Amino acid sequence: MKRWFIVMGLMSISVFLYFAIYKNVSQTDIVFDDEQTELDDQVVIYFSHVVAENTPKGLAAQKFAKLVEEKTNGRVKVEVFPNGSLYSDEEEIDALMRGDVQMIAPSFSKVTELIPEWQVLDLPFIFEDYHDVEKVFMGRIGKQLLAMLEKKGIQGMAFWSNGFKQMTSNRHLLIEPQDFKGLRFRIMPSKVIEEQFRLFGAKPIVVPFNHVYKSLEKQEFDGQENTISNIYSKGFYQFQRYMTVSNHGYLGYVVLMNKPFWRSLPKDIQKQIVAALEEATLWNLQQSKEQNEQQLLEMKNNSNIQIYELTDKERKVWKEKFAPLYKEFEKKFGSKLLQQIQNDKG
Repeated sequence: MKRWFIVMGLMSISVFLYFAIYKNVSQTDIVFDDEQTELDDQVVIYFSHVVAENTPKGLAAQKFAKLVEEKTNGRVKVEVFPNGSLYSDEEEIDALMRGDVQMIAPSFSKVTELIPEWQVLDLPFIFEDYHDVEKVFMGRIGKQLLAMLEKKGIQGMAFWSNGFKQMTSNRHLLIEPQDFKGLRFRIMPSKVIEEQFRLFGAKPIVVPFNHVYKSLEKQEFDGQENTISNIYSKGFYQFQRYMTVSNHGYLGYVVLMNKPFWRSLPKDIQKQIVAALEEATLWNLQQSKEQNEQQLLEMKNNSNIQIYELTDKERKVWKEKFAPLYKEFEKKFGSKLLQQIQNDKG
């Protein structure tokens, strides 16, 4: 029997057909539940993201979907589409704003295209540890950053963690800044990250996340920066012989919802979704930390990649080299936001 459901929000028949024909979402993917009551009242949320299901974001999305269904007694169903199966990281924000999907969780660097002030989150060494991350994103600065999205017609919901970024290379270990000179590095689209590599004498190349594996396999660049969970889950370590544990940058995500869709939901459902998201967020913070630690150990024990951990002295050299990025940010946007983050960490 065919299953029909109502997607609350702005999704039209043409959008549904787009998914069915071009994005591999067909009616056969939708299983009808004969025993479900009040089917006409069910809300279906399409949650699109670009990473693997077994990463901190992928697992948090699944956790959130389960919690929503439990807390709403089946009135809301979250359909999670991982691995860029609906949209790439270059497409997903536009898809959200059009209402083609209801939820996404892009990296901070993607949001800087809409809100340049968010470049502060891409600054190297802006966070020292997970304690800093939690204090900033669960406090007043987190609320302030989410509020900036209102003007763009997007509902900011929460911050999720992937973890701290490390450097990998197929050439040699990256210990001192001069070790980067002349090497080509894959980066996310971010002016701060681009300048970060230029300060080290490297050539940054923007490549969408879902193309990184093939690009590494073809040796289209010499290195990349990423979290251990991404390096491990996507198998990047198979093509990168050297990894430096630098914790130089933080890779986080902001959970976003289509604003008109969010406002169309009944207040009681909004409350239940928020409760589910809060629970999933706290779980994600702990999960991301544990997963990165565990998978670093896995790579040390079960792969051929050579791993080097920066000393405090070596990290200080990196920080000094990156200092111009902080001065440039203050020149463009002032010191208020940066100072607030520094204060809230303490």
